Amino acid sequence: MTALRLAIVRQKYRPDGGAERFVSRALEALEQQDLELNVITREWQGDANPNWHIHLCDPFKLGRISRERGFAEAARALWQKERFDLVQSHERIAGCDIYRAGDGVHRRWLLQRARLLPEWRRKWLFSNRYHRYVMCAERAMYAAPELKAVICNAEMIKQEIIDDFGVPADKIRVIYNAIDSQKFLPADDAQRQLLRQQYQIPQQAHCLIFVGSGFERKGLAAAIRAVAATDSYLLVVGKDKAEKRYRALAQSLGCSDRIRFMGVQKQTLPFYQAADGLLLPTLYDPFPNVIQEAMSCGLPVITSTTCGGAEFITAGQNGFVCDALDVAALTAAVRDLPRQALGSSMSEAARQRIKPATPARLSEQLVSLYQSVLPS
Repeated sequence: MTALRLAIVRQKYRPDGGAERFVSRALEALEQQDLELNVITREWQGDANPNWHIHLCDPFKLGRISRERGFAEAARALWQKERFDLVQSHERIAGCDIYRAGDGVHRRWLLQRARLLPEWRRKWLFSNRYHRYVMCAERAMYAAPELKAVICNAEMIKQEIIDDFGVPADKIRVIYNAIDSQKFLPADDAQRQLLRQQYQIPQQAHCLIFVGSGFERKGLAAAIRAVAATDSYLLVVGKDKAEKRYRALAQSLGCSDRIRFMGVQKQTLPFYQAADGLLLPTLYDPFPNVIQEAMSCGLPVITSTTCGGAEFITAGQNGFVCDALDVAALTAAVRDLPRQALGSSMSEAARQRIKPATPARLSEQLVSLYQSVLPS
């Protein structure tokens, strides 16, 4: 029996991206199965694996719409030529067998983005040519007869797809991201002390971590305002071209000495291990990997109602869930976290909650899905 030829489509793979980490973890989990693993991508920045077939697909582009449309057309032509058994796309491309909605529903993101804008700018957001293209591509993909299944990484996204596109519930599978809980471990006392010394954080200080690039979407402004109203520290791991604006905000609120901008880090583990909690009041996020990583390191999590990761949070037990723009509620949540995560009941509850989300479980669910959509 020949191996199943699976193609995974992701326009750009870079190691620090959340969707890309799902792809790499899925590939690693599936490597033991009888599968031929193919990746169709514009740019692959990850580690090379001799068992993965990387198909580079980088047509000429002139602007964002040209980039999206060009890649979609080229990727579809490639998979039709190769005649893969299954095509799992992580991009909104009509004609795939399986779509993973890792970026959520574009219209829902725009609705949350609009909350930050003055009224006169909101209508321009929805009439923007690029956003209109993405929403049209998304609708066409969900309506395409080839689509056999949709993977979501949160119940929140499943419901949004049902409500916005009328996709039947039995066509949508919620498969949570995988986490290696033996790699992402809480620090012991000695490790924590060394890390705090390295990052110049007082040993007894309450320290939170914010992880994510794209500071506006991830809610850094609200995070800084919440921290400013407390005596907590905040490690900001990630990048944004508008970083100066966020530094200026911290300065204006008198907390710049407690907000540390660490830039993008290939290894985030030491930063989790130095902290006492994750603060991620994201405007809209299907389920960021950083929530599982933080919880695996024993960190309680504060996140937003428009984040699928909130499904893993039980208020007061392993974190708190607030509206992304409710600074007063976020401030109260920061104050209600244990001063030191290490050894606290919230830390233990956070770690226990994510233990079932193993790579083996992800592999099992994906293989089950592939078997269900393949012709008998």
